[in-house]
Amino acid sequence: MLTPEELVHYQRHVSLPEIGVEGQEKLKQGSVLVIGAGGLGCPALHYLVAAGVGRITVVDFDVVEASNLQRQTLFGYGDVDRPKAEAATERLQDLNPHVEIVPKVERFGVDNALSLLEGQDLVVDGSDNFVTRYLVNDACVMAGKPLVHGAIFKFEGQVSVFNLDEGPTYRCLFPECPNPKDVPNCAEIGVFGALPGIIGSLQAVEVIKILTGIGDPLSGKLLLFNALSMHAQLVTYSSQPGSRPIEVLEEIQFACETEEEELDQEEGESDEEAPLPKAPPLVSPAELQEFQETGANLQIIDVREQWEKDICSIDGAEWVPLGDLRRAYALPPEVDAQARTVVYCKVGARGEEARQLLREKFGFAHVSNLEGGILAWIEQVDSSLHTY
Repeated sequence: MLTPEELVHYQRHVSLPEIGVEGQEKLKQGSVLVIGAGGLGCPALHYLVAAGVGRITVVDFDVVEASNLQRQTLFGYGDVDRPKAEAATERLQDLNPHVEIVPKVERFGVDNALSLLEGQDLVVDGSDNFVTRYLVNDACVMAGKPLVHGAIFKFEGQVSVFNLDEGPTYRCLFPECPNPKDVPNCAEIGVFGALPGIIGSLQAVEVIKILTGIGDPLSGKLLLFNALSMHAQLVTYSSQPGSRPIEVLEEIQFACETEEEELDQEEGESDEEAPLPKAPPLVSPAELQEFQETGANLQIIDVREQWEKDICSIDGAEWVPLGDLRRAYALPPEVDAQARTVVYCKVGARGEEARQLLREKFGFAHVSNLEGGILAWIEQVDSSLHTY
């Protein structure tokens, strides 16, 4: 039963004949798991809480960063360095004290996936990587839970509903997980700030439709949206007969890392060709500064995006974006494969991929990655540079 206070709060919903008191009570009885309190999770959570979904569990292991605030509108500067799940819960509870919000400051993984799904009516995937998306899908299939999917890329987004009434799943649309190295993330390429607000809100719409039993959910349909052209397209798809049943989550834990694992194994095997000379995989900011001061034959390569380079850069660095290293078969003439080389990115992850590409694809004899990236350089060596 709705309380008098709830009837006031949800008056605009209750006034809709399609929802009414009965539909609002269904929302109150609903239990939803939201994975990720980031760009997609923030708007989805905002509208699900405002709509009166009775119990919402928020799973996110990350903390708020200043660079999140351009699109993750549940947070402010006072939340920086706070766990997203906790900061979001505090904000949302103030928005609607009539619902229960459960923060889980943990990563959604193989070990906890099925337990987190227990007692949930459906799942909202607000994750930002393929490893998690495939894991969420497979866990939902095993647990028999509908999954509301959303994803964004620069100016484009997509929404769909998977595993509703044993309908098509994420793997029916995208059978195999791509190698993460081949897919840039929003830290590398950026994201249009208002776009996740649109896509996350559409995810909330699908949840409300499913819980109340109104409308036509996006099961077997993929909604594609382009913010630049304002063009929306609906693509239909169906279940794939003969697909291998999902029975064990461990089978997909490292599904997206297979190529990388095979590469690592190959590096350890004997080969007729002599291996490339190995340099220390990491150099600290202090070591790089020492290299600069001693006048060694040093080459520094910045593998970040143009907009990042425009904010700050290390003096004397050549600029070769990671995307160019992935695609190119030759490097600019000013880049010397025989020089002592240090690559850097923002925090180190892209730099490590660049280091491996330079060694294995371009034959660099002595290449290392700057530990902690340019943010560590700014913190430990040159605080005059702007951070981001």
